[in-house]
Amino acid sequence: MKLSELTNFNFTKEIASGALLSATKYTMQVNTMTVSWGSAGVLWNKEICTVFVRPQRYTYEFCENGDTLTLSFFGDKRRDALTFCGTKTGRDVDKFAVCGLNYELKNKACIFDDAKVTLVLKKLYSQDISGECFFDKTPLSCYKSNDFHRAYTCEIVDVIVK
Repeated sequence: MKLSELTNFNFTKEIASGALLSATKYTMQVNTMTVSWGSAGVLWNKEICTVFVRPQRYTYEFCENGDTLTLSFFGDKRRDALTFCGTKTGRDVDKFAVCGLNYELKNKACIFDDAKVTLVLKKLYSQDISGECFFDKTPLSCYKSNDFHRAYTCEIVDVIVK
C-alpha cells in the first residue's frame, strides 16, 4: 500500500502527536525512540518520509548501521509508551519489555502488534542539519547545544494498516 492511498490519515497531525521511529542494525538488533518531527511527500519520483535524529540518541547508531527504518503510529492508545520511549534510552533500559511493546521483524522492519499505521522505510539519503543553512534563524532556538539532527530521507516501501 502507498501512503497516498490512505484515507482518514493525516501525516502532519499524527507525527506531531508522536510516533515510534525504529531502526534495525545489520545484526538484527532493534531500538526505538519517540519522534514528533518529520515530513512526507514525493521526491525523486518516490513517496518519501524524512525523519530526524540527534547524534546523541542511541537510535542514531541503529539508523547509521542499517538500511531499514519504521515509523509507527499508535494514536492515543499507547501514549504511555510514547512518553517513556521519548524520555528513556535503550542504552539503559529495554523499552520493549518495560512498555509491553510486542513486535516482529519482517525483512528487517520492526512491526509493532498494536500500531495502527506503520511506514516501512528504506534509507535513500542522509545529511546533517547545519546552522549556517538557516535563512530564518528562529529554529536555531531548538539547537542551544548545537546538537543538530541528521535528516534521513527514506523511500516509503510499504504501509501497514491494522
